[in-house]
Amino acid sequence: MFNIVLVNPEIPQNTGSIGRICVNTDSRLHIIKPISFDLSEKAVRRAGMDYWKLLDLVVWESLSDFLDANDKYKDRFFFATTKTDKPYFQAQFQEGDFFFFGGESCGLPIELMQKKLDNMVTIPMGKNGRSLNLSVAVGIVLYDAIRQNI
Repeated sequence: MFNIVLVNPEIPQNTGSIGRICVNTDSRLHIIKPISFDLSEKAVRRAGMDYWKLLDLVVWESLSDFLDANDKYKDRFFFATTKTDKPYFQAQFQEGDFFFFGGESCGLPIELMQKKLDNMVTIPMGKNGRSLNLSVAVGIVLYDAIRQNI
């Protein structure tokens, strides 16, 4: 099992799609508030389809609450960001890892990534690309982690 951590997600459809990915990969989804939508919102349920009720979901009131409960795992925290040149496929993932993804408009806070700077990873893109859709990015990194561990 892997852990997907969404820090302040902003688009309910992306969160719903990520929930569906998590169900299909036996991964746990951690959502860290604040979020700009209600998790019962129709858009989340529609994107997550009938998978949402099967989701292993933990909602945290704040990043501080999450870190207080999970800091002992910080060596296995990986941060998806455009602020590094290290491609995700150079990292060595293992079961139980935590993959952090930031809100669609702002990414992850640098203070969080400073917990383990060596674990900042990026998805390579062409010269005209800035970023990928959040649910696509989660799928790319998560399925590579699965590939590495089969």
